[in-house]
Amino acid sequence: MTLVLGLDSSTQSTKAVLVDAADGRVVDSRTAPHPPGTEVDPAAWLRAADAVTEGLLERVDAVAVAGQQHGMVALGEDGVPVRDALLWNDTRSAGAAQDLVEEMGGPQACADAVGSVLVASFTAAKLRWVRDHEPDLAARVRSVLLPHDHVSRHLSAPGTEAFTDRGDASGTGYFATRTGEWRPDLAAQAIGHEVALPRVVAPGAVAAQTATGAVVAGGTGDNMGAALGMSLEPGDVLVSVGTSGVASAISGTPVADGTGTVTGFADASGGFLPMVTTMNAAGILDLQARWLGVDHAGLADLALAAAPGAGGVTFLPYYGGERSPNRPSAVGTWTGLRPATTREDLARAAYEALLCSLADAVDRLVAATGEEPRRVLMVGGATRSAALRALAPAVLGRPVTLPPEGEYVALGAARQAAWALAGTDAPPAWSPGDTTVLEADPTPQVREAYADLRARTAAWTPDASA
Repeated sequence: MTLVLGLDSSTQSTKAVLVDAADGRVVDSRTAPHPPGTEVDPAAWLRAADAVTEGLLERVDAVAVAGQQHGMVALGEDGVPVRDALLWNDTRSAGAAQDLVEEMGGPQACADAVGSVLVASFTAAKLRWVRDHEPDLAARVRSVLLPHDHVSRHLSAPGTEAFTDRGDASGTGYFATRTGEWRPDLAAQAIGHEVALPRVVAPGAVAAQTATGAVVAGGTGDNMGAALGMSLEPGDVLVSVGTSGVASAISGTPVADGTGTVTGFADASGGFLPMVTTMNAAGILDLQARWLGVDHAGLADLALAAAPGAGGVTFLPYYGGERSPNRPSAVGTWTGLRPATTREDLARAAYEALLCSLADAVDRLVAATGEEPRRVLMVGGATRSAALRALAPAVLGRPVTLPPEGEYVALGAARQAAWALAGTDAPPAWSPGDTTVLEADPTPQVREAYADLRARTAAWTPDASA
């Protein structure tokens, strides 16, 4: 049996899957936690990677890492981070993103240059924030990596030159997604001086070797890894309900959306992965369960006991600011609370708000690509909820397909590793397994109430791009 190893170095943890390269069957899996927060010592990711790969690297023929996008790993002359990494969900760089967009000639010019309009999450914005607020540290920066780059090099033989892939690179703000080339001038503009950037590994190519001689593939961003792991095809829209909410689609042509709604990323296989991302997703349900003093099963039971529309209760779940719409200073906003409002209404409103936000993301993706989805697939831990399963097709207004449960980001990394090992033109064909199709009567009134509140609150917390 030929074994490959895929790692998902996410915001919350590192997960590893040991996979049979012939058919994609997972034969072992492990996980190790990451520290919380939006600013993290990158060494924590390396310790987690060591924990999940202990005893496995010697058994595999290839390995790859998919990691959280955008995070800034700024290294000094000695190759050691000069500060903790700023992660994608750290919004202190919102003003820096606006400054960079203006310097590039405005939103459309920015999108034309790098595929996306910069927001707080992009690496370039974080570099600019460091330049403006920590100039002494900024002056020490000699090279910049993404989280998956940092972990990939750690797993490679000593002395390996840093490397990345076009998918994750397209989320930095200094990579020309359309042409697949770095824009070192934009990286220098962000940090204030020239910095070294990792080499970009072609899709399916070998990037390096481990100390034991196993192939190391280029790795990629977590969303690109999920697309590989699920074997997405054109016409599929993937909705991921994790720390963030993501709607993405495989496309053969690049997107340059000057409104900033759709980020025009590259994928890990030579195409493109236009995407709409929300900062608030599964955490909405975590918070609501805590407020109501129930576990997630109890929250689902309460929600299913309420009628569609939650007794007139509607809210915008922008608790930590929001990226889509781009309102970094927004807060959660509730309306429709009355003496007759019940705990059931409050629970259902949480699910409906989450799903309305995701439905907005799907609609924006469809509008930007001009392609009506053939399927809408939904993944993420929150899909285990009976309430989410029942309400998702009703709020989205279309059938929702649930793939089998699995660590698809890590599985995508494993598929990339198998691809590099095989040296073929395309990744191996692994069956995604049986799916479940969810259907329900649409509840357009829920979307209408949410859209009305979103429009009214725009006057209080205007879009950062406005």
